[in-house]
Amino acid sequence: MNSRNFLHSTVYFFVCLLLFVFIFQFLLPQAQARFKPEDFQKQEIQAFHYVAIGDSLTEGVGDTTNQGGFVPLLAQSLVNSYGYQVNYDNYGLAGNTSQQILKRMTEEAEIGQALKTADLLTLTVGGNDLRHIVLKNIANLSISTFDQPLKAYSQRLKDILQTARQHNPDLPIYVLGIYNPLYLSFPEMTDMQTIVDNWNQVTEETVTSMENVYFVPINDLLYKGLDGQEGVAETNSSTSSGVNNLLYEEDSFHPNNTGYEIMKQAVMEAISETKENW
Repeated sequence: MNSRNFLHSTVYFFVCLLLFVFIFQFLLPQAQARFKPEDFQKQEIQAFHYVAIGDSLTEGVGDTTNQGGFVPLLAQSLVNSYGYQVNYDNYGLAGNTSQQILKRMTEEAEIGQALKTADLLTLTVGGNDLRHIVLKNIANLSISTFDQPLKAYSQRLKDILQTARQHNPDLPIYVLGIYNPLYLSFPEMTDMQTIVDNWNQVTEETVTSMENVYFVPINDLLYKGLDGQEGVAETNSSTSSGVNNLLYEEDSFHPNNTGYEIMKQAVMEAISETKENW
């Protein structure tokens, strides 16, 4: 091949190559990129402030880890389920009645400030109100004994919820019911279960009358022990009684670690069912 033919061949090759590049770049449709630069940027994690107010169930009495009962469990579940960066404040105080909880909410500036920035509030209330009525009327106790105190309690519960609303008008609030810790130990006390049921009914009616406030029942989850069984039988020389395996062994009154896990799950299920309303 002489130099002239070689030159022609080389020129022809580059012309074809340029023509191919032109057709490929400008005439054929280009595929859209599947990923955008922002897809590779780190997603911003949403901060979430959870506030818990209440009695010993919020404080976590019976939790042998001393972490705070269901409250830290719920905070972690919010992280796991929704990817929030959760910080929480636990204002549970053992022995508090509804009146004492209301007093703390109205007088303690720290609680008010926490409520203003809260994204979620849980409330445990009513158990100590009920206990005080039982102790005061132990010699002459009947279901009717609770009629008037229930009305007063319902009004205080409304005041608690309205106080929270004053600090944070759109705050979603989940109010946990009470449970009967005596059912397995004293099954003959049938009136006690009726009293607990009535108390929970009034609490639920009070709660559901307000927007974005939800009742979380826990009695049926706890009062018969794990999986609704009859508990573990304990027998001595003269008596036989049931032991609730969801209650703290030291007092057979407060939930144990498993009991608090069940409470947490109940709140999470309620959140899942109602979160679209937030």
